[in-house]
Order: sequence, then C-alpha cells, then structure tokens
Amino acid sequence: MPQILPDFSSSVKLKYVKLGYQYLVNHILTFILVPIMAAIALELLRLGPEEILNIWRSIHFDFVQVLCSSFLVIFIATVYFMSKPRSVYLVDYACYKPPVTCRVPFSTFMEHSRLILKDSPKAVEFQMRILERSGLGEETCLPPAIHYIPPNPTMEDARAEAETVIFSSIDSLLKRTGLKPKDIDILIVNCSLFSPTPSLSAMVINKYKMRSNIKSFNLSGMGCSAGLISIDLARDLLQVYPNSYALVVSTEIITPNYYKGNERAMLLPNCLFRMGAAAILLSNKRREKSRAKYKLVHVVRTHKGADDKAYKCVYEQEDPQGKVGINLSKDLMVIAGEALKSNITTIGPLVLPASEQLLFLFTLIGRKIFNPKWKPYIPDFKQAFEHFCIHAGGRAVIDELQKNLQLSAEHVEASRMTLHRFGNTSSSSLWYELSYIESKGRMKRGDRVWQIAFGSGFKCNSAVWKCNRTIKTPVEGPWEDSIDRYPVHIPDVVKL
Repeated sequence: MPQILPDFSSSVKLKYVKLGYQYLVNHILTFILVPIMAAIALELLRLGPEEILNIWRSIHFDFVQVLCSSFLVIFIATVYFMSKPRSVYLVDYACYKPPVTCRVPFSTFMEHSRLILKDSPKAVEFQMRILERSGLGEETCLPPAIHYIPPNPTMEDARAEAETVIFSSIDSLLKRTGLKPKDIDILIVNCSLFSPTPSLSAMVINKYKMRSNIKSFNLSGMGCSAGLISIDLARDLLQVYPNSYALVVSTEIITPNYYKGNERAMLLPNCLFRMGAAAILLSNKRREKSRAKYKLVHVVRTHKGADDKAYKCVYEQEDPQGKVGINLSKDLMVIAGEALKSNITTIGPLVLPASEQLLFLFTLIGRKIFNPKWKPYIPDFKQAFEHFCIHAGGRAVIDELQKNLQLSAEHVEASRMTLHRFGNTSSSSLWYELSYIESKGRMKRGDRVWQIAFGSGFKCNSAVWKCNRTIKTPVEGPWEDSIDRYPVHIPDVVKL
C-alpha cells in the first residue's frame, strides 16, 4: 500500500538530536563544573571538620606575599572597571504619527499619477504594478505639498514638513520622560536628502532653546541605515562624556524629493517612501537604569562603498530631462545580500550561542578541507534573539531576509505591518517596528532585539538591544488606535 503521509520519524528524531546538542554545548561549563564541585564536597565531608581545621592551621602565610597579592588583585580590578565601557541605556523613544489629512489611499495615489504623468501612460502603469505588490496599505501618508497637482514643493514646504515631524516626535518624547530641553547634552539629527542651512540640528536647538555648550551633529546622505549610525555615534560620545543625555532624531523629508519624471528606476521611491520620524533618548546615567526600556549591547556597521556597483546601487541623479531623483539599481537585492552576509559574519560571534558557532565552524572547515560543494551552514539567529526589526524598505527586502535567516512569519510580522501601515519611513522605520512589538505586549524583560537596516553607499548596519524591563500595554505611540486591527493579511497582489 503506498504511503499517504510522509515519514516524520527521521525529521522528529533529528529535531531532538539538534535540541540535545544545543543544550549540551550551551551548558558545557555546568556539566563540567557540577561533577567537580560534587567531588570536592564529598571529599570535604570525608575529611571532617577537625581534619579541615588542621590543614588550614598547617598553611603558613607570609605577610609580604599576602600584601602583594592583595595589591595585585585590587590593581587588576581597578584597571578592569576603568577600561570597561559605560553602559548605554535607551530611556524611551517616540514616533511621529501623521494626521488623517495626509493619508494617500491607492486610488488617490494613482489618480494623481495619471494627472501628473498624463503623457507617460507606461510610467503610470509601472507605478500601479509596483503599488499592487508593494505591501503598503491604504493609510500611509505623504506631506501636504505632495498632495497638490502637480506637486511644486518649495524650501518653505520642506522646512514645514521637517518642523512638523521632528518637533512632534521630540515633544512626545520630552513629555514621556519628563526631561527639559536644557537637560540634553548631545543632539544628533539624521536626514539623508534634505540638508538645509542652518542645519536641522540647529533648527531643533533654536526651537527648544537648548544650551550653548550642547554637542550637536547633523548627518545627511547616509540612507535608510543612518538611524543606527546615529545610535553608534551617540554611543561613542557617551563613552567620552559621563552622566549625559543624548537625543537622536531620525527622519526623511519627502517634500523636496518627489520625482516628477518618468524613469522607472527613479519612480520606485515615489511608490514606497512615506513621511515619518522618531526621537530616541539615550543616557549613560546609572540612575536611568531602573526606568530605561533597553540596554545597548552591540552596534555593527558594514560598508561596501569600495565596490563601484554597491556605491551606485542607490544613487541620486538627474534623468535625461534634467529632473532629479533617486535611482534604485536592479542589483540592489544582490548587493544587500552581500552586505548582510558581511554584517552577519561580524555580529555572529558576538551574539550566537556556542552550539551555533561550532556548527558553523565545522561546516566551514568541512567545505575548505573535504568538499567545497557542501551546503554552507546558516546560523540559527533565533537562538540569539527573541525579536527582529528588519528595515521596512519594501516587501522584497523583508522576504529576502526572512528566507535567508530562516525566520518565521511572526518574526517578520512587525516589519510587514509597519510597511503596510506607515510605508517606508526610511531610518525611522525600525522604531515603528519596535513600537509594534511593544504594543502587542510581546516585549519581556531580558528579551533581545536585533535591528537591521540598509542604506545607500552601500551599508548594512545592526544594533542589538536587551530589554531592561517588561513593557506594559497599552503603549502610547503610533499604533495606539490601530494595534487591535493588526496583524492583517497582505495579499501578494492587490488589484487596483
């Protein structure tokens, strides 16, 4: 009789073998130390208290040796604690929630495209196909200046958008934390494509009347991964300046960067990018440990700019008609995969348990010595992290990372739902995703979070956080009035 169901016995056995292997390797020290401690305890019981006391009395201590040993121990301990990096805590953060007046449903977006590109029906059709497969929902938002037909954004409009998204985020953060603007010691603002004079960081200082000795930085042109670059910069500065607060603002200003031409590779950003911003408060003050949400564990940055293809895969340029836009190369996903591979190679040894590192090492040695055709072992990062925040750059990005990292649908849920509800908000998207996980009540004390972002240049940056306290719901933020509706089913193609 033919077998109707597959034989699961072998796969089930393999699963338990792997679980047993992981438990054995990850607790190898326990398995070694417990028998040793038990043997010592049995020997002490056999000797008895009088014999132990006699042995202790027979030991002769030299006062000079004891003094020198004590001094050495104190010296080593002092050097260790002085060289140990200061802990950096994420006290809290806030994301900008656009008003309903800025929403751009599919029908509105396509109607505007037909009117603006009435002489280029193929470009309109291309945008429709992209939107159908984008993973975006009906509630994403664009700034007011883009709602005009045709859009004719000015510098004043761009500044207005910047003030709206940045000031709203900072106001929410200051309200939550109870801090005053003059308490901020370090300010970092990142925005890739809008870099006015005075800078956006100067705009923030002027608005909130911050101190004259504040350390301010304005990062531009660094793409969607600039948020984690700002976190890395803030971490480095907090190692130098003790007892300080660092305010990081991540955003992308859409108003001056709407492409008005008909080149397909340059129309993609119009379909995917939407307005958003996040303000993050970091501190190295010990007293903030009790109320801080997260502790920063690692930041790993990978830059592929030395390769010409990687450098030009996200490139601002003029089209043949002289209209400026962002050109997204067809090689983008391949280059992103290579950057991710380099990033994983660096972050793996820092976060993976010993069981996964050994398997990876054995496979690598086997491929080098025995058979180069052996399938490379992909480490199970689910052993290292409970939550994943993958940059919501587009459906293809999330799909590729889910496949390559062998993640479940729940692991990428925050990224997919953020893309659906808010679109690609560039460097701030990671914080909308973190807010989604918190709003769902999934963030527990001790949980580890891996944030992964990609950016022009080409860059892949990672940040690892450890949850400092269980986050209680409901959570104030961008998901406050919509979290109960999510997750939603996102079809492969939405027919428009």
